[in-house]
Formats: sequence, C-alpha cells, structure tokens
Amino acid sequence: MRGLYCTWKVFAASKNPIQAAARRLLRSINMDTVAIAKEHPDISQIRNPYNQPNEAFTEEKLVSKDPIKQFERWLKEAADHSLDDVNAMTLATVDASGRPSARIVLLKGYGKDGFIFFTNHNSRKGKELSENPHVALVFFWGFQHRSIRIEGKAEKISEEESENYFKTRPKPSQIAAHVSASQSSPIPNRDYITNRDRELREKYQDKEVPKPEYWGGYLVKPEAIEFWQGQTTRMHDRIRFRKITDDNKSNDTYLTEGENGWFYERLQP
Repeated sequence: MRGLYCTWKVFAASKNPIQAAARRLLRSINMDTVAIAKEHPDISQIRNPYNQPNEAFTEEKLVSKDPIKQFERWLKEAADHSLDDVNAMTLATVDASGRPSARIVLLKGYGKDGFIFFTNHNSRKGKELSENPHVALVFFWGFQHRSIRIEGKAEKISEEESENYFKTRPKPSQIAAHVSASQSSPIPNRDYITNRDRELREKYQDKEVPKPEYWGGYLVKPEAIEFWQGQTTRMHDRIRFRKITDDNKSNDTYLTEGENGWFYERLQP
C-alpha cells in the first residue's frame, strides 16, 4: 500500500491521457481497498489508548473504603459523562448443570444490601436463578476506561417492592411484560408479539395494567466487588473488595481492612 500511495502522488499532477487513465484505475483500487478494510477490520490490531501512568487508580484515590460508596461515585461520574445506559450491566448466571449464560439487564436500584434488577421469573435467567443463585455482574464504561465486577447471590425482593416499581414503568413497558409471558420461549414470527401487544393495548386502554405474578425484582447481595481502570501500558489497576468468610480466608497477605465489614486488596493486572 505504501508503494501504491507513492505512485498515486506521482500521477496526480500529470495531464497525459494514459497517466490520467492510470490515475482513475489507482483511485478505483484505492477506494476498493478502503472499502475492504472497513468491511474486514483486522481486530487483532485494534488497540485504543487508556490512561497514563500519572492517572493511575491508586488506593489513595478511593473515595471510601466501602465499595458501595465507591460504586456510587463511579456511577455518578459515568452519568455525568454520558447518559447512554450507564446503568446497563451484564448479568451472568449458571444453570444446574454448570452451563453459563449472560445477557444485559438494567440496574434499577442499589444500596448497602446490594444491587436490584427486574425481570420475568419464567425467563431463562429466572429459571437459572432458581437453580443456582450465584451470579456475576459487570459494568463497563469504555468512555472512561472503567469497569466494575460484582459477584454474589441473587434473591427475590418482596412483592410489594416489585409492585411499587412496576407502577413507575411506562404503560407500553407494563404491557410488554404481559406480552412476553413466556420470555425466552420460541415464537413463530414478530407478528405474534405485535398482535398480542395490540390486543392488550386495547384491553388496558382505560385501565391500570396489573403486574404479572411471574414478574419481579432480584437483589444481588455482593460478596466481592472489583474496580478496574485501564492503562495504556496494560498495567491496569484492579482493586477488589470482598467479605471474609471461612471459604476465602486464603491469600489474605495483602488484605487491608475497609469499612462495614469489607476488606480490600490490589490484584495483578
């Protein structure tokens, strides 16, 4: 390509008909090459710069030794930077046979007890949560080169809490919860759900939409929360908070006591 580019510059100023035809040919080849490059990017060479060493996320930069408060700060900073689904998170579940699955859900609440999301209990994730409550959550804010990983157990919140949240949803979203009664099940085509949506919109045109019994929230009680911030050198910063139990007392040489029962440590990149 470098030789082709140099040849193109030589022809650019020429008025000779043969050379003009050559210019058109080179232009065509160049445009085709660009199109191919865009269509088939070399993903092995995609490498974006992150933070510099003087922007490292050190322990001194923790706003709190309580990871929930640190989460709150990073979430706020992400929201101040962009409103594009900063509450979106990957939810990973595992079925009874140990087969994992993951999907994106939206965080709808958090506090000292954990992180809340809502879904259909009959969905694949709902069924897997009933078989195995251990889950992992991941927030990724690429525009800030930050990620937060959370591991813990999920449990259903009360019907009252789910009911209260359901009432705050837009009516089309409330109806959608009824349309997708058997979430994750195969359907013949899109008309199947659009027709059902039309029927329910007419049914509830002047009525309040009730919360389906199979729909509600989960609270993920965290056992470990890791804060990751990228470095251009790939010497990434990783600070993990965890609760100490009889099952994870090992490798505690570098543990530092935090707040509210949490301990934290720095991990290798």
